Amino acid sequence: MKKIIILIPVFNDWKSLKKLLVEIDNSLQNIKDFSFDCLVINDASSISQPNIIKPSNFDTIKIANMKENKGHARCIAFGLRYICKNENFDYVILMDGDGEDRPIEIKSLVDKIKKFPKNSVVAKRVKRSEGIFFQSLYQIHKILTLIFTGENVNFGNYSCIIKKEAAILSNKASLWSSYSGTVKKYLKSLYEIDSIRGERYFGPSKMSLFNLIIHSFSIIAVFKKQVFIRSVIFIIILSFLNTHADIPLLIFTIFITSFNIIIFLISLREKENELRDSQNNLSEIVEIAR
Repeated sequence: MKKIIILIPVFNDWKSLKKLLVEIDNSLQNIKDFSFDCLVINDASSISQPNIIKPSNFDTIKIANMKENKGHARCIAFGLRYICKNENFDYVILMDGDGEDRPIEIKSLVDKIKKFPKNSVVAKRVKRSEGIFFQSLYQIHKILTLIFTGENVNFGNYSCIIKKEAAILSNKASLWSSYSGTVKKYLKSLYEIDSIRGERYFGPSKMSLFNLIIHSFSIIAVFKKQVFIRSVIFIIILSFLNTHADIPLLIFTIFITSFNIIIFLISLREKENELRDSQNNLSEIVEIAR
């Protein structure tokens, strides 16, 4: 029987996590030939953990309590490294703990890996639940990413990764800054399922506009070399066009140059030494009893 570990980062959102575990458990009832563990990464929550009961369709639920808050992406990075070094598994499913990654779609992920057992699968966003403002920013992000990297990153954290590729990701410095960007760059044979982004179970989104921008640039920064090469090509083309047409070359050049500087600065978040030493931030692993 194949083993799947579900990896869930959490910061203070315990109420959502309890509901999520129940809904995941309901979804697992119809999945055969797989066993499931769960690893929750508690990102140094300031709210005390409530009593959590292990649902029946999980073999184990463990909570990794971190000493210091490091952020969502770095919890994922630590979790992948911990699983690869300490757990026996065949696949890992990554999902957010607030309900926006819908548990009902776990079956679609599993059905896809049954059909293609040697390939990782990502949940491609085909419909989002956010307001017009957020969705507009998301579309701008996708366009900028495509223009400057040539890549269409149309998925988030929700994915099912095979063991061999989880090990590859766990050693990439860019994982410390961006999960989806790292997956897109280093895993070339990805399969997809269609995914509808759900609504948060409780409370408003914790993603501020500033954090949203940093998140977007972090994805692009994974491809910083491609960004630089494409930017040089764009400037050369603009210079050529400027000799044949009245084009405000200076404005575009300033924009492209500024964009590259921002991407370079964001890329400094990719710290291989902190990724490698991330286990030092672990306080304890607690297994939840039934």
